[in-house]
Amino acid sequence: MRAIHISKLDGPEAIEVVDVPAPADDSKVLIDVKAAGVAFPELLQTRGLYQVKPPLPFIPGAEVAGVVVSAPESSGLVAGDRVCALPLLGGFAEQVVAQTDLTFKLPDSVSFEEGASFLFNYGTSYFALIERGHLAEGETVLIHGAAGGIGTSAIQIAKAFGAGRVIGVVSTDEKGAIALAAGADEYVLADGFKDAVGKNVDIVVDPVGGDRFTDSLRTLREHGRLLVIGFTAGSIPTVAVNRLLLNNISVTGVGWGAYCLPRPGHIAGEWAAMEPHLRSGALKPVLGPTFPLDKAVDALQCLEARAATGKVVLTV
Repeated sequence: MRAIHISKLDGPEAIEVVDVPAPADDSKVLIDVKAAGVAFPELLQTRGLYQVKPPLPFIPGAEVAGVVVSAPESSGLVAGDRVCALPLLGGFAEQVVAQTDLTFKLPDSVSFEEGASFLFNYGTSYFALIERGHLAEGETVLIHGAAGGIGTSAIQIAKAFGAGRVIGVVSTDEKGAIALAAGADEYVLADGFKDAVGKNVDIVVDPVGGDRFTDSLRTLREHGRLLVIGFTAGSIPTVAVNRLLLNNISVTGVGWGAYCLPRPGHIAGEWAAMEPHLRSGALKPVLGPTFPLDKAVDALQCLEARAATGKVVLTV
């Protein structure tokens, strides 16, 4: 089968399309991959900068959607089922295996590209807002990077689970239009967002980090929570903890994979909570650029250049 190999840690330009044996593991679900999600961990893996460092060479790709070829009898899955799954590695290939508890039947109304864009982003946003942020009915949520994969999923999770007002923070008006299309009530530009919003926010979702962190704290009303999801701006901010004390606000870490993956069944519980909203269309992944498997270099470079809005996807 065709697959993408990371054989040296020289960045996305160094990845290769190779022919390798198809995977085989009777304890797991074998999937014909139709689409694979592309995210920052794969980009970091091309340089050896991600915390997961498999021995070289390896096939990246943590998130896929496709068709079941075979599955253990106890899994409840059969050949021909449309599924999305988290193989965690190996997804940038024509076939992959995934654990049964990380493989889920995809509603017929959801495309393979959407399925490959769902579990990581929406799982992260659900864990952030519901499990770590304790979103309450009617609260106001401010979301940085609101046109990206995490941003658009956080907008939709917030609205589906009861937020009263969702504000996207974006760098351009064009990206603001994407945030609105994803379901945000309004958007503000990153330059000057603190003054535009005021001290009226209950939860800040921050996958960006960088120099806007302190101003995000200043938008929180009493009992507000800032959810730290990532640092796509590149720099890791620090917090003067007296701000937390004086204003009775919190900074909360959101490490979805680190928490959920060691706990069998946890992601399945999140899926059960989100699946009715996915089926109804309230949760609908915003797709970014789509590339064929042999253009994986272009997909990763698009991500690195911050040129993508929505989720970057490989099709197989």
